[in-house]
Amino acid sequence: MVEDELALFDKSINEFGNKFRNTLSDTPCQMLGLRDACKDSIKTLAEKLSVKLKEEEKMVEMFLEYQNQVCKQNKLIQEKKDNLLKLIAEVKGKTQEMEVLTANIQDLKEEYSRKRETISTANKANEERLKRLQKSADLYKDRLGLEIRKIYGDKLQFIFTNIDSKHPENPFMFSLRLNEAGDYEVSDSAPHLECLAEFQENVRKTNNFSAFLANVRKAFTATVYN
Repeated sequence: MVEDELALFDKSINEFGNKFRNTLSDTPCQMLGLRDACKDSIKTLAEKLSVKLKEEEKMVEMFLEYQNQVCKQNKLIQEKKDNLLKLIAEVKGKTQEMEVLTANIQDLKEEYSRKRETISTANKANEERLKRLQKSADLYKDRLGLEIRKIYGDKLQFIFTNIDSKHPENPFMFSLRLNEAGDYEVSDSAPHLECLAEFQENVRKTNNFSAFLANVRKAFTATVYN
């Protein structure tokens, strides 16, 4: 069946060829005109297609150039975006550091204010106690032969006389100051008194300075008669 179909197809082709040749032999001039017209049409069409092709190529080049520029712009935009995000992160970090630093400064200010207030209160208390000591000194100066001098190191030097009846002018002395805690601190007794530390402890507990002075004078007197 395949061979029959092929034979039939060949027959049809041959018949078409014979008819086409007969047509060409009958009208040769007409076919030549058609051929020349076809050539001109093909030439014109080729020229148009050539111009169109060049325009298409130019447009493709322009598109590729535009696409390249767009890629460059996108890359530049991405770089700027990355730099901006990095800058924002740095600014955020600096802002957090500034907030922490501001909080620390505020804490230091408050602590300094509290310490300054505490020191100011302690200084006022010490001034009041020194004033009371000075009043006591004025009171006991004539009765006990006591003289108080302010010496180096914010100390007060207490000098007793009229202790030794044979030599009333002989001085018996010790130094006293208020430490940072506001407590009495006694030192530098002449002659040396072993019981001075005990007297210091008692006056810190009782805050009875008059009794302290009286005990120190008695101790100095005991050194003379012993």
